[in-house]
Amino acid sequence: MNFPPPPNVHAVAVLFLSVLALILFTREKIQLESSSFLVLIFLTVGFELFPFKVNGSALHAVDFFHGFGHEALVAVCALMIAGQGIVRTGALEPVGRMLARFWKISPNLSLLLTLFVGAFISAFINNVPVVVLFLPILINVSLRTGMKASSVLMPMGFATLLGGTCTTIGTSTNLLVVSVAAEMGLKRFEMFDFLVPAVIAGSIGIAYLWLIVPRIIPERKLTLADTSPRVFSAHLVILEGGAVEGKTLADARKMVDGGMKVTSVERGADNFIIPFPSMVLRAGDHLIIRDTPERLKEFEKLLEGTLYTDHLENEPVDDEHPLKAEDQQIAEVVIIEGSRFQGRTLSGLRFVDRYGLITLAIHRAGKPLEKRHDEVKDIRLKAGDILLVQGPREQIASLKKEKDFLILDATTDLPFAQKAPLALLIMLGIVVSAAFGIMPIAISAPTGALLMILTGCLGWRDATSALSAQVILIVVASLALGVALLKTGAANYLALLFVTVVGDASPTVTISGLMLLMAILTNILSNNAAAVIGTPIAISIASQMGQPPEPFVLAVLFGANMSYATPMAYKTNLLVMNAGEYTFNDFLRVGIPLVLIMWATLSFLLPVIYGIG
Repeated sequence: MNFPPPPNVHAVAVLFLSVLALILFTREKIQLESSSFLVLIFLTVGFELFPFKVNGSALHAVDFFHGFGHEALVAVCALMIAGQGIVRTGALEPVGRMLARFWKISPNLSLLLTLFVGAFISAFINNVPVVVLFLPILINVSLRTGMKASSVLMPMGFATLLGGTCTTIGTSTNLLVVSVAAEMGLKRFEMFDFLVPAVIAGSIGIAYLWLIVPRIIPERKLTLADTSPRVFSAHLVILEGGAVEGKTLADARKMVDGGMKVTSVERGADNFIIPFPSMVLRAGDHLIIRDTPERLKEFEKLLEGTLYTDHLENEPVDDEHPLKAEDQQIAEVVIIEGSRFQGRTLSGLRFVDRYGLITLAIHRAGKPLEKRHDEVKDIRLKAGDILLVQGPREQIASLKKEKDFLILDATTDLPFAQKAPLALLIMLGIVVSAAFGIMPIAISAPTGALLMILTGCLGWRDATSALSAQVILIVVASLALGVALLKTGAANYLALLFVTVVGDASPTVTISGLMLLMAILTNILSNNAAAVIGTPIAISIASQMGQPPEPFVLAVLFGANMSYATPMAYKTNLLVMNAGEYTFNDFLRVGIPLVLIMWATLSFLLPVIYGIG
C-alpha cells in the first residue's frame, strides 16, 4: 500500500488543530462556545505569525473571520428567528391539539401520524421547537391513557431528525454542506434536490421507529407519573418554655442548620408579620413553613414546638392527622435552548419568590432525579435540565406562559394567537421563494425574519433570544477549519489517504465508507464540524476517483445528520433523554440500528440515483 507523501507543515498543523477541535467539542466541562472560539483564535494567530502562501499570494489570517458574514450563518440565524416567530404565536398548536384528540381514537395510528407530521414540519423548521411542541402532548397522553411515554418520546425525536435531512434548510448541517460545496465550485443544491433519497430512507426509518422501537425500548417510569405531593405548608407553633421561646428567628434557623425557610409569622389571629432574622419569637407564634414531611417533623422535634396542618390548626400532625397539600401540583419544567436562565442558579433567579414554586430536584443528562434541598438552588442551569417543582395549580398554570421553560405536564391547552396564520404565511413565503429560485435562502430567510418582527409576530427581544451563541461560534469555527483544510492542501491529503486505504474499492463502496465515517464522527463529535471538514474531503475524493462529486457530498450530508446513537449527538436528543428519563444505553439500543438502516439504504440509493458504477 503506497501512502501519499506527507503534506506541508501548515497542513500538518491544521490537521492537528482539527483533531484538537473535535476533542474539545466533546468535553462537557468546556463550553462549546469557548472551544469554538479557541479554535478560531488558534487559526488566526497561527496564520498571522506563520504566513502561508497559496499560488504565490498569502492566506490572510483575517479571512478566517469571514464565517461571521457567511451566507450559511446568515441563513441559519434568520431561520432560527423565523422559527421563534412560529413558536411565539403558537402557530403549531392546532396541529398538536389535533394529534392529541386523535390519540384517543387509535394510539397506534396516532404514533405513526405523529412521526410523519413531526418529520414533515422539521423539513422546513428547526426541529427544536417541534420537539418542544410534541413533548408535553405525548407525556400528557401517556399519563391519561397509561401508554408508556418512553415508547413514543424517542421515536418522535428521531423522526424530526429524519425529516430535517429532506431539504437544504432542514438543519444547519445541510446549509453548511451545501454552502461549502458551492464555494468549492459545485452547482448549488436547490431546496428539494436530494428529497427523493431522503424521503425513501426516512420512510424506512419511520417504519422502524413505529413498528420496532416501542417493543424494544425499556419502560421508564416518569417522575411525573407520581403525583403524590412532596412539599407541604404547615404551622409550627412556638410553645411556652420551648427551645426557641425568647430567641431570634436567626437563632431558630441555626438550630436546624439553616435549612428552614419561614415564609411568614402569624402572631395572633390573622396578624401576619414579615419574618426578619432579628425578630424575637414568643410563645404562641406560628411559623409558617414549607418542606417535606420528614423535614417538617425534624423541625418540630429540634425546636420543641407543635406542628399543625395549614388548614386544620386545631389538630396536631400525627399518624391520624397526616399532612395534606390540597390544590398542589407536581410539574416537570425543562430549561429550553436560548432560555435566559441558562448559566444561572435558582437562588440567583429568586425562583421561589418570583414563581411561588418549590424546586424538589434537578435532572440532568440522564442522571436520576435527586432530592438535594440544600444544594439544588446553587446549581448552574443548562439547556435540557429538568426541574421537578411543586406549587399551587394556579402558579404552575401561569408558568406555562413563560417562554424560557417547557412544562411537561401540559394539562391545559396553550393559547392560539391571532398572529399565528400570519407567521405561517411568512414561513411559507421563505420556503416557496427559496424553493422556486425567486431568492436564495440567505435573502429570503432574513426578509422573513424582519417581517416576523415588523408584523408583531415576535419582538426584538424574542428575536435575539432565538439566536444561539453556541451555534454561531461552532459554525464560524467549522467554516474556518474547512477553509484551512482546503487552502493548505490538508483536505486533498486526507482524500488521497482515504482512497489509498480503500484501495481498489468501487465508488459505491467508497461513498458508503465515507458516509459511515461521518455517522460515527457526528455521534461522538459535532455534526457541523464533521460536515464542514468532510465536505472538501468528499469533493477531493470524487476528483481523485474521477466521479461526479454530488453523491460524495450527499454522503457527508446524510452521514453527518445520523445523530441517533448518543444523547450528546444533537440537542433535541438531550431534551428527549431528560423528558423520557432514558439512559445512554437506550440511545445505543435504538439509535445504532437506525444509523445502520439509514446507512445501508442510502449506500444503495445514492449510487443508483446518481448513476455511479
